[in-house]
Amino acid sequence: MKRAVYTRAAEKIAAIEAEMKAIGVWSPQPLPESAYRFQRAFAADTMSFTQWLQFVLIPRVRSIIERGEDFPQGSRIAPQAVREFEGYHRAARLTALLGEFDALFEKQ
Repeated sequence: MKRAVYTRAAEKIAAIEAEMKAIGVWSPQPLPESAYRFQRAFAADTMSFTQWLQFVLIPRVRSIIERGEDFPQGSRIAPQAVREFEGYHRAARLTALLGEFDALFEKQ
């Protein structure tokens, strides 16, 4: 059961990364260390939402999988994506992928 969740999460994260690259929101440059000292949800006080996806979410999901840790009980990334990408039609698929990621952790 856990392996299946890891597989689906890894596939979804890979698709999210690929889509970010396809629409040009993937940064080739690393963030300064100070950006990781965030206090707000989605690191809104130190980085953009796409930076948070790239530098916080994606590495954290991969770390959970590699270490065999448990995922959080739920995920609410898609609603934030809807707010962040309002009017940015190129991000429609990315928003949908984030919704599919959230759905992996919905209570059955």
